[in-house]
Amino acid sequence: MLTEGASEFPAPASPARGARSALTLLLLINLFNYIDRYVLAAVEPAIQKDFFPKNPPNAEALMGLLATAFIVSYMITAPIFGWLADRGSRWLIIGASVLVWSLATGASGLSGIFGGFALLFITRLFVGIGEGGYGPAAPTLLSDYFPIAHRGIVLSCFYLAIPVGSALGFVIGGKIADYFHSWHAAFYAVVIPGLLMGIACFFFRDPPRGQADGAHGPPRLGSLHDYMALLRNRSYVLNSLGMTAMTFAIGGISFWIPKYLVDRGNAGTLAEVNYKFGLITVVAGFLATLLGGLVGDFVQKWFASSYLLVSGIAMFIACPFVLKMLDAPFPLAWVYLGLAIFFMFFNTGPTNTALANVSHPSVRATAFALNILIIHALGDAAAPPILGKIAHVAGWNRAFQLVAAMMALAGVFWIWGSFYLARDTQAASRDVAPGGFPVIPPMG
Repeated sequence: MLTEGASEFPAPASPARGARSALTLLLLINLFNYIDRYVLAAVEPAIQKDFFPKNPPNAEALMGLLATAFIVSYMITAPIFGWLADRGSRWLIIGASVLVWSLATGASGLSGIFGGFALLFITRLFVGIGEGGYGPAAPTLLSDYFPIAHRGIVLSCFYLAIPVGSALGFVIGGKIADYFHSWHAAFYAVVIPGLLMGIACFFFRDPPRGQADGAHGPPRLGSLHDYMALLRNRSYVLNSLGMTAMTFAIGGISFWIPKYLVDRGNAGTLAEVNYKFGLITVVAGFLATLLGGLVGDFVQKWFASSYLLVSGIAMFIACPFVLKMLDAPFPLAWVYLGLAIFFMFFNTGPTNTALANVSHPSVRATAFALNILIIHALGDAAAPPILGKIAHVAGWNRAFQLVAAMMALAGVFWIWGSFYLARDTQAASRDVAPGGFPVIPPMG
């Protein structure tokens, strides 16, 4: 006799076979994913000086469009690849995607030799297309390798690549460009590792969908009801809105902070700023991402909505440190920036874990893809050009005040979403349908 909410086939207590190897490879790929993204930001001032030596009034806005090109292609293609990932081999999609973005990143370095700004714009589009295939597929693979009891810390480990890879993008990009006296070389450094990891994906096989949630039997395709349930899932929607505001904030900071610090003065040369900012990001981001997952799992023993609750509180703490950085002298400004980054990254593991836990296994890749579309369409696709324009008209302080306001808004959405997270997580695994997949009932 089953108790209410129980399944005939309980979720497994331990990871599936090959789970740790898969996590290692996906973590390495995610690391280079973010290195590829932020190499551009690291050498942006040098690229701008090369392409726009006379510094026209719209130079910052045009350079911001390079980030927008990546984000737009990423967010548009992610739903397409998400739909395919719910129906085909996710490892095949990931492998092909890594090959595409690695080659495109290398081609970005050729833009100063021929093709100019237009070629650089096009290559950033293809980097986005490649990452659009990886983004929805990778976390859903890990969700099928690891049961819910392990999922929080596993996804936190996976997303450690965000601060570490972002920081390495700044450090590697700045150091290589400085060593070779050329920003082109910074883009070439990541090509070979990316190609090798992309090829390695073709030797892995997908785990059965939903097995870590207690599903048995052949998988079924997601129905229209499953897709519509995402839009009626309050914690999913509010979590996505919170991630959107956070993505706007962190996208704006990561793209413009080197230029802001160099223009402000007393922070050092571009190479020195990239190194210091990268070091702060890797230490603060690494510790915060790992600690966020651990705290989320620990607090869940007493509060079922801990993942969003912890994320919201951390963003409220981060907000004033951004404002303090604007007026503080160096080196105190570095301390405030480090504290802001620490609390900004605290949410990475918990929010993505919440996203996985409230999503139906048969449409989980689509759920992540839809989240990618929302957070980038309304978040960091717009942030670099908007902040660049505000900085040109009213100064960098006004631009980063908007960043702080978006951080506070993210905290509001996550605290709001925490009131629904426990119910929505339970609803995602309440019953077992033919074929073994949890059914998400209509939301009231």
